[in-house]
Amino acid sequence: MVCFSRIGFFWGLFLLAALACEARVLQNSGFVQTRNTQFILNGSPFFFNGFNSYWLMHISAEPSQRNKVSDVFRQASAAGLSVCRTWAFSDGGYQALQISPGVYDERVFQGLDFVISEARKNGIRLVLTLSNNYQDFGGRPQYVNWAKSAGVSVNNDDDFYINAVIKGYYKNHVKRVITRVNTITGVAYKDDPTIMAWELMNEPRCQIDYSGKTLNGWVQEMASYVKSIDNKHLLTVGMEGFYGDSLPERKPVNPGYQVGTDFISNHLIREIDFTTIHAYPDIWLNGKDDNAQMAFLQTWTTSHLTDSRTIIKKPMIFAEFGKSSKDPGYSINARDSFLNAVYTNIYNSARSGGMGGGLVWQIMAEGMEPYYDGYEIVLSKNPSTSSVITQQSRRMAALDHM
Repeated sequence: MVCFSRIGFFWGLFLLAALACEARVLQNSGFVQTRNTQFILNGSPFFFNGFNSYWLMHISAEPSQRNKVSDVFRQASAAGLSVCRTWAFSDGGYQALQISPGVYDERVFQGLDFVISEARKNGIRLVLTLSNNYQDFGGRPQYVNWAKSAGVSVNNDDDFYINAVIKGYYKNHVKRVITRVNTITGVAYKDDPTIMAWELMNEPRCQIDYSGKTLNGWVQEMASYVKSIDNKHLLTVGMEGFYGDSLPERKPVNPGYQVGTDFISNHLIREIDFTTIHAYPDIWLNGKDDNAQMAFLQTWTTSHLTDSRTIIKKPMIFAEFGKSSKDPGYSINARDSFLNAVYTNIYNSARSGGMGGGLVWQIMAEGMEPYYDGYEIVLSKNPSTSSVITQQSRRMAALDHM
């Protein structure tokens, strides 16, 4: 009897573990959708706590380094993080996904395959970003340089939004990524519910037209194109949240300047499914004290949530925020206090309606010091911050049952 009891006990543990693992994977069986100002999964409200890890594909391109990706997903899942935003681009340069227009490195693409497969195993959904405003990993400047090298007449990086050849390069990349068939799972990206959403670009900006109208034309064209290929997944722009000319009374909410986007009009485009904001008061209000920065953050969040809910009538994600170790007076306690304040804001906004969740910038694995940007959080090395993140995950998950 003792032996059978032990066998039964261990067999029971095995079954529970297997069921738990299966349940985690099967949570990805449905596509995340929107209904008015809420995210919906399988007919029920979907709230989440999430994170940014832009580097996942870049690291996964080298099979010997893939354990870092697996470790981050396991630790993130253990902390209750259920959405990850990461890059699905790397244009030109070292370890590029897109070596030149339309020419891809299969090894790097298989790295992205691995990222999606590992996310699914750990019950984490992905927001995949398709390009960059900045020259990091190529982005907008690389597309313009490619066109220039091909003999196309270009004036500056903002030609990315208006030049037909460059727009063709971008569309080709979009199609190549979205229609990719994962070599590990056998599922086309456009059919994989592990992917929560596509993002047109990380933090688009346009210096030749601060009104937001030039960018608006590009978003309309590209959003329509994405949806013509994939109407199953959600789509967003990738904006920081700067206001433009469509609502002049909102311009004072900006941190003293415009960047060529229009939070209202850019997100009102029918094919765009939800809004996003980013916030870096330590950079945008450099020189201001913590109280001034937190006051800005509160106004920034409240203003955008109100507009997202009442004017745009779509749900919102707080898609980037963090506290840099390079800030004057930085300490782990200061970072934890900052995250607590932001998380409380997100939770209260989600409870009142309109906010789906937040994505902290950024989670990294051990042994990635060359990638550190000051905002890095290594969950296994930062127990107090990990605790703050886990507590927020529990609060957001509880909203699903309210």
